[in-house]
Amino acid sequence: MKLCNFTKPELQYFIDNCNFTDIEMRYVELRSKDKSNVAIANELNISTSSVSNVAKRVKDKIEKIK
Repeated sequence: MKLCNFTKPELQYFIDNCNFTDIEMRYVELRSKDKSNVAIANELNISTSSVSNVAKRVKDKIEKIK
């Protein structure tokens, strides 16, 4: 799932309804700008495996409300 393919209203719906944590919100913001997981890891100062875990949590939350 590519977050950059969603429209702003769709992203806002997810933000309003998914109860993202702070790090998940940052991930959504950066991924919606089509940043890679490596770039996100560097910006958030976390490992790429941690970014993968955050990505999975975000995906699971979005899938629940879709």
